Amino acid sequence: MRGTPAQAGPITRPQRVAIVHDWCPSFRGGERVLAELCGIFPNAEVFTLFDFLSDEVKARHFPGVRFHTSPANRLPWVGRYYRSLFFLCPFLIEQFDVTGFDAVISSSAAFARGVLTRPDQPHLCYVHSPIRYAWDEQFSYLEQGRLGFGPKGLLFRFFLHGLRTWDIRTAHGPDRMLANSSYVRSRIRRIYGRDADVVHPPVDLDAFTCVAEKDDYYVTASFLAPYKRTDLVIQAFNAMPDRRLLVVGEGQQAAGLRDIAGPNVEFTGYLPQADYVRAVARARALVFAGCEDFGIALAEAQACGTPVIAFGRGGARDIVRPLGRERPTGVLFDRQTVAALADAVERFEREGGAITPAACADNAARFAAARFRREVVSAFDQVWAQHADEGAP
Repeated sequence: MRGTPAQAGPITRPQRVAIVHDWCPSFRGGERVLAELCGIFPNAEVFTLFDFLSDEVKARHFPGVRFHTSPANRLPWVGRYYRSLFFLCPFLIEQFDVTGFDAVISSSAAFARGVLTRPDQPHLCYVHSPIRYAWDEQFSYLEQGRLGFGPKGLLFRFFLHGLRTWDIRTAHGPDRMLANSSYVRSRIRRIYGRDADVVHPPVDLDAFTCVAEKDDYYVTASFLAPYKRTDLVIQAFNAMPDRRLLVVGEGQQAAGLRDIAGPNVEFTGYLPQADYVRAVARARALVFAGCEDFGIALAEAQACGTPVIAFGRGGARDIVRPLGRERPTGVLFDRQTVAALADAVERFEREGGAITPAACADNAARFAAARFRREVVSAFDQVWAQHADEGAP
């Protein structure tokens, strides 16, 4: 994925670029963005709090890239509990010394943009999301963790209060912010009082083939975490025993979800890329009930020519053209309930003939990696030129 930015011209002025990324637990959506950023800036070095990527993943997606990690990355078995160290992360991110680099790019869903920079150092921030558990989803996370107002709950709330203060302060560090969706842009405005330009994440379109012939099943694919709301999808299909559902993915909710699933719901666990593509491409539709910041799986399904049935908030509104519009590519439902989701599936069964695989695949072309690179390069050039005009290097 590393190479010369498509149709954008090489970046020649900055000789050394630091790319700061929150953490790398596995190669998912955020890490795909990181890989593209490394492709735009071939001499970049990556600074990340925790790095659990395999040598195979690095050789394929980050060839020759130097990774720097925090001291906490060396703690015993830290991969099991690194998220619980969130209260240390503001301190840890500030220990990365990037002052020797010509420019900084942060890829941030939490802490990366808080890296300390020189006043004359260009800093472009790609925002995957404001910190979910510190802001709009605090009470949801507290409920999921059963953290009331006992000693543990009060301590957790105290840390979140401090994290919000730090988050507001560091939000004004980058020269410019890019948001991965219109939804994230609106949250940036509301929380930080800053504007941001929308640059959708890249989809590796070459990895997906549009398939016209579909099998008689639906699919939902994600990391099985509470905010993905896979439980709603399963409960809806429990109420539709004549509809078959394939659940692709693993995560902390996997065992509990299997316990509530009916006989028409099948779990595949983690699938290798080729099997994942095949499962999504052959499905009647991909179903998703969460509120994603962007939702890369939705765009990947469209690239396969597969319609999407999704909760009509978050990044889904940027991705899916709902029934009723020209060349529709899916169905959006407006309430995060089992009944609303089941109604959306039934509507798809009645009216889904208006959705064609070609329309879905054409829609996904908007998220090509070449487009992402052009837009990032354009934004970076503007930040670099601004600093040059002000007498920066």
